[in-house]
Amino acid sequence: MKAKVAERGQVTIPKALRLSLGIRPGTVLEFSEEKGRLVATKKEASNPVDEFYGTLGRGRNTKQIMDAIRGPV
Repeated sequence: MKAKVAERGQVTIPKALRLSLGIRPGTVLEFSEEKGRLVATKKEASNPVDEFYGTLGRGRNTKQIMDAIRGPV
């Protein structure tokens, strides 16, 4: 498969490769050079919620957190 580099350095990834590799709009690719070849690696998007999951409780359960916010019921 071939693709032509546009004036601004842009390249269209052929549809067959996009489909087989799961590259969709918004997918982040990391570029590197290995032995004179351009290598693009798909970076798995991290979910912002997953990064913070479990950090707010600080070892307390839901009842303890709610009691701290509202006071004991």
